[in-house]
Amino acid sequence: MTVSKAMTVAALLATTTLGTGTARADDMLGSYTARISDRDHRASDGYPLGSAAQMVRQDRANWHKFHQRDSDDQGDAWFRSDGSRADLQRMLERGGAMSSATRRAIVNGEPLIEVDLYSDGVRVSIVED
Repeated sequence: MTVSKAMTVAALLATTTLGTGTARADDMLGSYTARISDRDHRASDGYPLGSAAQMVRQDRANWHKFHQRDSDDQGDAWFRSDGSRADLQRMLERGGAMSSATRRAIVNGEPLIEVDLYSDGVRVSIVED
């Protein structure tokens, strides 16, 4: 586990346990919705991205770093730094984070997604295709 990932996980766990006792491994920490638009299909230097995980990560970079936001995008408190967005991509690449249909919808279109963050990972679903 990288130092930034360990710090992110520790901060998320600390946030969930304050005032609520101990967090379970599958506790939901929060969620946000985002439109994965054409601008999210390209890296900040212009090359095309090849995976849904990269595109969701780019959406968060566009939100936090570049302030290029789609009207359907919501903010989040977790993915402000480059390191936390790299952690997001790794979590999205794990089995179970997205169904194959969700991955295809993101890569081939501009869906509205919901990203649910749990203490043990993330889950992405399509809200509107």
